[in-house]
Amino acid sequence: MSQPLIAALQNPSLYPHPVDGFQVIETHISWVLLTGGYAYKIKKPVNFGFLDFTSLEARRHFCGEELRLNQRLTQDLYLEVLPITGSPEAPQIGGEGEAFEYVLKMRQFPQDNLLSAVQARGELTPAHIDALADQIASFHLAAPKVAQEHPLGTAEAVMMPVRQNFEQIRPLLTDKADLPQLDAMEAWAESSFERLKPLLERRKQEGFIRECHGDIHLGNATLIDGQVVLFDCIEFNEPFRFTDVYADIAFLAMDLEDRGLKSLSRRLISRYLERTGDYAGLELLNFYKAYRALVRAKIALFSLAHQADPVQKAATLRQYRNYAGLAESYSAIPSPFLAITHGVSASGKSHVALRLVEALGAIRLRSDVERKRLFGEQKAAAQGLASGIYDQDASAATYRRLNQLADAALHAGFPVVIDATFLKHEQRAAACKVAEETGTPFLILDCHAPEAVIEAWLVQRQAEGGDPSDATLEVVRAQMANREPLTAEELAQSSRIDTDQASSLDSLVARIRQHLPGV
Repeated sequence: MSQPLIAALQNPSLYPHPVDGFQVIETHISWVLLTGGYAYKIKKPVNFGFLDFTSLEARRHFCGEELRLNQRLTQDLYLEVLPITGSPEAPQIGGEGEAFEYVLKMRQFPQDNLLSAVQARGELTPAHIDALADQIASFHLAAPKVAQEHPLGTAEAVMMPVRQNFEQIRPLLTDKADLPQLDAMEAWAESSFERLKPLLERRKQEGFIRECHGDIHLGNATLIDGQVVLFDCIEFNEPFRFTDVYADIAFLAMDLEDRGLKSLSRRLISRYLERTGDYAGLELLNFYKAYRALVRAKIALFSLAHQADPVQKAATLRQYRNYAGLAESYSAIPSPFLAITHGVSASGKSHVALRLVEALGAIRLRSDVERKRLFGEQKAAAQGLASGIYDQDASAATYRRLNQLADAALHAGFPVVIDATFLKHEQRAAACKVAEETGTPFLILDCHAPEAVIEAWLVQRQAEGGDPSDATLEVVRAQMANREPLTAEELAQSSRIDTDQASSLDSLVARIRQHLPGV
């Protein structure tokens, strides 16, 4: 039935809109018919265990689920589910009579707008990653929580597919030289699970197992009207979708790193965390990235059985080893450090901190973001330098919060950079104590820029909007007058950065790498 139906649907008279021509995209579970303005997706009557589309009712149900779930993320992309009536040789879309098939109607977009294609052309930008991070963060914050009594999301349920990866990969390895690596990764996964088990259980109790996307990678994001849009979430399998939000974002982070885009992966995670504030689960990130990489490795091996060409088989085996190597890299012993910025507002501290995120994998903690997470936006009537959310008590609470988050991220094995003014000695001393208690190196990033440059940056920031800082030139001048200079001891822990000179920041990154080669 299927092939005659796909052929018969390539008739322009069946559609209530102009048709520019037909193109059929076939996957292992569906056909997508492109017509120019709209795309029509039909599910294949297949059963792969993890999905079962063999009955007409199942295909109707999952078309509806795909519509419902993706409308959470997209606007005017997934449009409606339509019955196909008549016969496979003479079908009618949305016609009267008994349906023998169902089709999901979607707005069509150019395939070269997929972010995977954009990246392949070398055109993927940090702005695309920021937009993706913002969209995923908003989606996760609003996603329904999986009920406590639901079996998915428990620690054992999380570990089951991790163990399944190793069970399924091992018999597929024909070169025994690959086994020691797999054995080492399995031992790491088991020891990580034992260490993370209390956190995994806590994540379920605290509502971080949610109805997520389940398949976030660059091939499932596109540009529509210049905006980044995430689409094609998993509709057919609840275990793939009912998961920790960290497992969801980890897939995209791993996908970026597989493409050699480690700096963009780090930027993604930093931006996502600033939006969600979910630093408590950070210790799970590498665990889930390793799991996702091994799923990709396993899928590569599955295709080996159907390949006869030795060149093709060798390429597939290289693909497996690349993914296995990526998974193994997540088990490396970390080299964390704690850096704090020091300088007046608009002196380039956030830019310095972001550079450490992208170059060294640091987690950036921003005082402007955490202050407003604690206290909300500054009231219009409270614009004084030390009033409202900027009074002494609020500032003290903000720095305490930054130190708590830094402590958690350091214990999770990540370098940390706290992006704040740190103009008071007691603020710097408290951060230094966090480094001492966690046994990590401590560095003060002493940021300087000419006042004229600071003023220009302030004007630019205010014109662009979107920055969490409320600082004005009046605030900056008051900070300059009241800051407490670095002591001799602090100067020995500091590195001066002239933020208007790119070479100064490049030199900083090189020095940190020299002293901490593991970052």
